[in-house]
Amino acid sequence: MAKYSAKAQEKVRENMHEMKEGKLKSGRSGKKVTDPKQAVAIGLSEARKEGAKVPKQK
Repeated sequence: MAKYSAKAQEKVRENMHEMKEGKLKSGRSGKKVTDPKQAVAIGLSEARKEGAKVPKQK
């Protein structure tokens, strides 16, 4: 199982809360995110950009 840093876990948690509140938007299109998997992916992507320990994308 992949290990994620505390910073990455926090980002994913924040994005999940935003998604549940209906405030999370996708990148280019700006559409509302409704899929939990997409919320997790956005959180991990943001964590990568901030330099958190996150495994590489496949």
